[in-house]
This record gives sequence, C-alpha cells and structure tokens, in this order.
Amino acid sequence: MNTTERHRDRPWLMRTYAGHSTAEASNELYRRNLAKGQTGLSVAFDLPTQTGYDPDHVLARGEVGRVGVPVSHLGDMRGLFRDIPLERMNTSMTINATAMWLLALYQVVAEEQGADLTRLQGTTQNDIVKEYLSRGTHVFPPGPSLRLTTDMITHTVNHLPRWNPINICSYHLQEAGATPVQEISYAMSTAIAVLDAVFASGRIPDERRGEVVGRISFFVNAGVRFIEEMCKMRAFARIWEQVTRERYGVDDPKQRRFRYGVQVNSLGLTEAQPENNVQRIVLEMLAVTLSKDARARAVQLPAWNEALGLPRPWDQQWSLRIQQVLAHESDLLEYEDIFAGSRVIEAKVAALTGEALAEMERIAGMGGAMAAVESGYLKSRLVASHAERRARIEAGEEKIVGVNVFESTEENPLTADLDAAIMTVDPANEARVVAELRAWRAGRDGERAADTLAALRKAAAGTGNLMAATVECARAGVTTGEWAGALREVFGEFRAPTGVSGAPVAVTERAGAPMARVRRMAALTAAELGCGRLRLLVGKPGLDGHSNGAEQIAVRARDAGFEVVYQGIRLTPEQIVSAALAEDVHCVGLSILSGSHAELVPDVLERLRAAGAGDLPVIVGGIIPGADARALRAAGVAAVFTPKDFGITEIIGRIVEEIRTANELDPLEVSA
Repeated sequence: MNTTERHRDRPWLMRTYAGHSTAEASNELYRRNLAKGQTGLSVAFDLPTQTGYDPDHVLARGEVGRVGVPVSHLGDMRGLFRDIPLERMNTSMTINATAMWLLALYQVVAEEQGADLTRLQGTTQNDIVKEYLSRGTHVFPPGPSLRLTTDMITHTVNHLPRWNPINICSYHLQEAGATPVQEISYAMSTAIAVLDAVFASGRIPDERRGEVVGRISFFVNAGVRFIEEMCKMRAFARIWEQVTRERYGVDDPKQRRFRYGVQVNSLGLTEAQPENNVQRIVLEMLAVTLSKDARARAVQLPAWNEALGLPRPWDQQWSLRIQQVLAHESDLLEYEDIFAGSRVIEAKVAALTGEALAEMERIAGMGGAMAAVESGYLKSRLVASHAERRARIEAGEEKIVGVNVFESTEENPLTADLDAAIMTVDPANEARVVAELRAWRAGRDGERAADTLAALRKAAAGTGNLMAATVECARAGVTTGEWAGALREVFGEFRAPTGVSGAPVAVTERAGAPMARVRRMAALTAAELGCGRLRLLVGKPGLDGHSNGAEQIAVRARDAGFEVVYQGIRLTPEQIVSAALAEDVHCVGLSILSGSHAELVPDVLERLRAAGAGDLPVIVGGIIPGADARALRAAGVAAVFTPKDFGITEIIGRIVEEIRTANELDPLEVSA
C-alpha cells in the first residue's frame, strides 16, 4: 500500500506557551504564531495575574510581564485577543487560583465578539493541588479552592459545554521531582477529589455525569526516558478507564477517554551545552506521539534556551517546526499503534499501573488528595524524590550529557552573544502597565464595580455558585487584584507545607565523600564563631513559586549541619530581612527564577545595609543571565548560582566559605 492510499490521522493541536510584557505585545506574538501554522493558543500569564495581585501591589514589584502577560481587567483581555475570533480558536490558559476570573473575562470578550458560547473550545488549567505541591501560585485554602473549581465545572457544563474546565496537571509534579508512579497517582487522586466534590454539590443530575467526566482533561509531562514515559501515558489511560467506569459508572467509551495535552520536560533542559536540549525535546515529544493509543491531543514544546532565559519568537518557531516536521513529513500518522502486542511495553505498563493504584489507595486512606496536601505528605514525598534525583546526578549515577559526562565542548555559535540569545523584558514596561491600570480604574464606573464586588463577597459567604457574580465583576471593570482581594477577605490565604523538614537524608556523610568535608567545614566554622550551628536563611522574594531549588538547598544545608530558616514562598524583601535579623543568620540565600532578581535582590541588600547588617553575605540562585549576574556581584552579592551549578553539596561548601570570608576567618582546608 502506498502512502496516498493509507488513512492519515489528524495531527494533534500544536501550541507554544507564550505571553509577555503587555496584552498588546502578546496579541502580536499570538497572531504571528498562528500565521506560522500554530493550531491553538497557550496563554502564559504573569505571576501577579496568577496569584491575584494588581501590577501596583508591593508583591508585584519586578514581576509584571516577566513570565507571561499581565491581565488586570476586561480591557487587557480585549487587547490580548484583538482580531482573534474566539469562536474559531482553541485556547489553553495556564491559570489556577484565579482561573474563574480569567475564564469570566474570556467569556465576556467572546460575548462582545458575538461568539456562540456553546462553541467556545479550550482549557483552563484550574488544578490547585499541584500549585500547593510544586508551582506555588495558590491563593486560597484547599476547601475554598475546591469550591471555585467545582463552581467552574458546573458552570461550563451548563453554559460552555465544549470547554475543558479543568486540566488535571501532573506536569509540574514531575518538575518538582515526581516519579512516574507519583505523577500518575497524585494526578488521579486529584481528579477523584474534584469529581467527588462536583457530584456531591448536587448541581449535576445523575444522567449528566458522563458529560462532566468527558470534559475532564489532563496536562502531563514527558521526560527524556521516552519508553518509560510512553508507558506512563498508557498506564494513565488504563487507570482513568477503570476509575470512570467503576467509580462513576460512565458507560460511553468516548466519555471515558483519557484526554491529555503535554508540555515536554523543562526540568531536564540544561544551561550547559544548551544545544543538546533540542534532541532532548525531540525524544520527549516522541514519548507522547509515537503510540497512537496513547497519543497526546495537544503538544507544546519548550525552546532550547529556556534554561538560559525567556525564549525569543525565533526560538519558539524552532520548537513549532519540530512538531510540524514530525506530523507532516514523517509517516507516523499513517499507522495503527506500532507498540500493540509488545511484551516489553505491556510489562512496564502493568508495573506502573499496579504501583500507581497502590499509591492511590494510600492517599485515599488519608482522606484523599486534599487531606494529603494539608498533612504535608504529598509535598514531603516530592521533595524527597527530587533530592534523591539530584543526589544521583551529583554521584554520576544519572548521566546528563554536557553536565556530568562529556563536558568538553566546542564554542557554541548559538550562545556566542549570550545576552542576545534570549528575550528580555523592558524594565520600563512595568511602569507603563501600572499607569494604564490606574487609568482604567479612573475611567470605569466605580460605583458599579464596588456593587459587584460586594455581591461577590456575599456570594462567597454563602453556598451558591460564584461564577455568575464573577462574570458581573468582569463586566463592571473590576480588576484581578480586587476580585482576588474580595475572596481573600472571605476565604483567607493559605501557606502550603514546604516539605523540607519531612524529607529524608539524600546524601549521607560517608567517609571520603564531599558531604563529609562540607559537614566538617560547617562544624569547624560554627566552633570558631562560637555558635552551636551555622544558620542559613533561604528566601523566596516576590511571586515566583517555583521552590524546587530553594527546597533542595534547604535540605542539603540541613544535612550538612546547618540550622535552616525557610518560610516558603512569596515574601517581600522587608520580610526576608526582618527574618534574617530576628534569626541572627550567618548567610541569606535568595532563589528567584522569574526574572525579578534585578529589582528584588538590590532591595534586600539595601535593607540589610540600612539595618546595620551590610556585612551579612547574600547569595543568589536562579535563571540569571551573565550580564545580570555581573551586576548583582557588583552590587554586593557574594555569589550567583545558575542551573549549570548542579552540585548542591559544592554550593553548600561555597556558602561556608562566604561565611568565613564575611567574618574574616582564615581559609579552611579540610579533607573529607
């Protein structure tokens, strides 16, 4: 049979995760990407939007437009989708704590375009559990958060029937260290918690249960171990089939289908020899496309340079072309599942399925996913898994090309001018966005906005669906910070467990090992300073909730004999300095991955100097371009660490050395 006679499957939705600076700049980027053959949109929102703050809030400083687009009100949402007909678009919005608000804005813009709401297609991520565990953009406690999720699902089933109201997201769990078994079991346990809450609400008749289940979608991660990852997808599908049939009684096979989109792994992208990231991305994409029976419905790929900074449009185009070459040049879509009948694949799928079901039983015994979040069980297991992985990398047991093996390299023309190899956001952008926000507030009907916010508070204090009140707030010109602020007044805020204290020791003090040397250095230094133990404050200033690196530093410092002060995410520079002084620490470590380091780190340094603690060493870790690193060191930062510095034990040793230097102690030579 020749190629023209074969049936060819329809390609998956092709997306790039994009958004930056302003709604207008992002709209221009979206229209350019669609013109290049992208078949769906994937909106990245900035951190203030994700965490329910307006751009002029103190915590938003340095974060506006950095990792996504700021959407503060209906005017921004109009600008974001200008000249993009929403009725014909499939839009994914990576938004969780404020998902209801962003969906309301999207719905109102669609109405203004004259769209038929029953034809709107897309997804709101809306998975708060993984925010508590890995990404850190949660706002409200688990109970109210689950209510917002439930309200959104029942609203969409009745008014936006083609919309996916939740995207159960295991992607960030893998980024936080989850094994395939943890990724499957935690995501499935979350789905069960959500569906149980929806059906317990009494708002869905029994005969419509299948419609609800049929709109649940998943967003997963695919790592470079692509055989294992493909088997993971098949195990996901097998367990979902079982859960939906046995627990929820869904008879229609189409409504039981495991529908998932994917972004391939960013955790494995390296700053060292970043050109190797291209083949990593290709292998990871194959994991979710090769097997027809477990093929993703939508794929978005990171860019080769995401470990260095914000990708440029050209970098995103390269990732889009990778998908297009596979879908349109290869013969992949012409065949049935090429792994059907494989004993190797079946054995691996069966093993993953059995282990994941056992972990799901364990979580259910704790009271379900929400209870396992509040107890800290899930978070501590992820921190432990991540620590174990980092230890394997440092020991050379897990090989990463260009990082701990095959490290010699030719000069890289892609990064010859490193500062031009990534996109930068104009620092003046934030002031413009703030000015436009204030103009919006001044130009709206203030009385109407206040009335709708009062109605929202009243609805939140009751038991009704919050979506209607939220849509009215959107129409009245309420801002993101005002909407979230009204709900904060009723629901309160939630600080998730860090998981650090419960994580087991990952690197033991084995004689002759680097950890033995660092632990000895820390003990001798503490003795010379006349304190029981060295004290390290690990701080997360701003809104960056990616706490994996901070947690690993905290765990390893603890294992090296430090007393560690780690209060979690979302702190102001003022709070960090206050804690450093109150705890009388010997070093302050700041972790920032959102790009706000240029604003927030100097603020911390200035506050320390003003408090008479200017000699306290400050170290910084994150995705920090070379020019920025040089500027930070010139401003007084003792050391800057980026993803290429993968040896955490060595970093802890460097911290001890900086403490000695700051306290004018002689250099220390200690054998392991």
